[in-house]
Amino acid sequence: MTERTAAGREPDRPASAPGNAHMRVAVLDTDSGFLQVLGKRLERLGWEHRVIASPVPTETVIAMRLNAIVVDLAVLGPQAWDYLEKLCASLPGLGVVVCTGQSTVAQRVRGLRLGADDWLTKPCHPEELLARVEAVVRRRRRAEAREEREPISAGEVEIRADRFQAYVGGRSVDLTRREFELIELLAAAEGRVLEREEIYQRVWGYAMARGDRSVDVFVRKLRQKLEKASPQWRYIHTHFGVGYRFAPEPSDDVTPLPEPQVAEPARPAPAPTREPTTVP
Repeated sequence: MTERTAAGREPDRPASAPGNAHMRVAVLDTDSGFLQVLGKRLERLGWEHRVIASPVPTETVIAMRLNAIVVDLAVLGPQAWDYLEKLCASLPGLGVVVCTGQSTVAQRVRGLRLGADDWLTKPCHPEELLARVEAVVRRRRRAEAREEREPISAGEVEIRADRFQAYVGGRSVDLTRREFELIELLAAAEGRVLEREEIYQRVWGYAMARGDRSVDVFVRKLRQKLEKASPQWRYIHTHFGVGYRFAPEPSDDVTPLPEPQVAEPARPAPAPTREPTTVP
C-alpha cells in the first residue's frame, strides 16, 4: 500500500477552512499530473485527504473513517469490479465516486449498480469532481439525518422522513418527492406561518421569481391528497397574501352522523265510546 497526503500534512490531523464542512477523502489514483492539481484544490478547501496508489483492504478503508473515496478503476486492474462491489457492500455509508478513463454505457451502468454513487470520465476538471463528491456526501448526510428523525404525528397523518412518505391509518398518501418535502417543511414549523418565498427557497433551493405560483400549485395538490386520505381533518391553512400554516384541525365540512333514533313507548289505544241507549 502506498499512502501520502498533500503538502506533507500528517494523515490523521484534521484540516479545516472557514465555510467548509470537515471532509475526509481518499483518492485511489496514480495520475501524478491530475493528483497534483486536485491536491492543490483540496488544500484550499481544507479537506483532509489521502492518495492511495494501489488497492487496499476494505478494513484499512474502514479505519480511515472517510466521507468519500474517488476511484480510478484502471488502477485496480482485473479485480476492478470485484473490488468496487466489495468496497460498496462493506461501507454502505461511504460515498464512492468513480473517476476513470473512457468507458462504455454498459460499464458505467454496471459500476452504478454495484454501488458507486457517481461516475465521471477522464479527462475532467477537478472542480467538477469535487462538486460531485460534495453532492454525494451531502445526500448521504441528509439520508442519515432522516433515518434518525422520529416520525411526526399530526391529526390522522404520520410523516415518515426515513421513507419520504406520509401515512393515514397505515396507508400511504402517495406523495411525490417534492410534495413530501413540502409537508415535512410545513409540519416542522409547528404551527408557524411560512411565507411563500421561504417555502420556495427551502424546497426548490433557489429564490422565487416574481409571479411564480409553484408553491400554490403544490400546496393545492398536497391539500387535495390529504383531504382525500383524511377527510375529517384539515391540515394546511392559507394566510392570504402571506403563505401557509400546517395545523391539524377537525373539519367543519364533515356531515355529522345522525343521532340514533329512540322508539317512543306505545301508547294504549283509547277505549271506544258507546252511544247512550235511548229507552222509548
